[in-house]
Amino acid sequence: MTNQELYKNQLRSAMSWLAEKDDTLFLGQSVKYPGTGMFDTLDHINHNKKLEFPVAENFQMGFSIGMSLNGIVPISVFPRWNFLLCATDQLVNHLDKLNKMSDGGYLPKVIIRVAVGSETPIDPQDQHKGNFSTAFAKMLDYVNIIELTEPSMILPMYKFAYEGSGSTIMVEFPDYGK
Repeated sequence: MTNQELYKNQLRSAMSWLAEKDDTLFLGQSVKYPGTGMFDTLDHINHNKKLEFPVAENFQMGFSIGMSLNGIVPISVFPRWNFLLCATDQLVNHLDKLNKMSDGGYLPKVIIRVAVGSETPIDPQDQHKGNFSTAFAKMLDYVNIIELTEPSMILPMYKFAYEGSGSTIMVEFPDYGK
């Protein structure tokens, strides 16, 4: 098994673990239908645990926040950081600040899956392969950012994101080991 296959298998295991929880729902682009590399980590998950979204990232993040306020733990999938940029308003001004704005009344839990764009088999060029973890860490006060740099981190860190408090951005590296 290649390093890249190991990484992908660990992601599949983590998604299976999350899918077993009654309060989780996967949503975003290419969660139900193929189109991005993230689909391959979700294709074994029951369709009733998935909600396909159009390319409407800001709406997707707002929807995820609303779901979390109603007791659902959304796993909100953004195929690349460059797409998550379109949801920055909801992420920085709402998800991150809601606990403070509500004086502790609301602590939304959204697990955000985002990938650093893969350069193989085709290089998508700079507009699709950024890693903005450092920049977002400077903007976010309460949302955790975890870079999944090793396959052995994947399941434990997804468990941490689910079992802990607050929201977490899980940064994946589909080109791991290349």
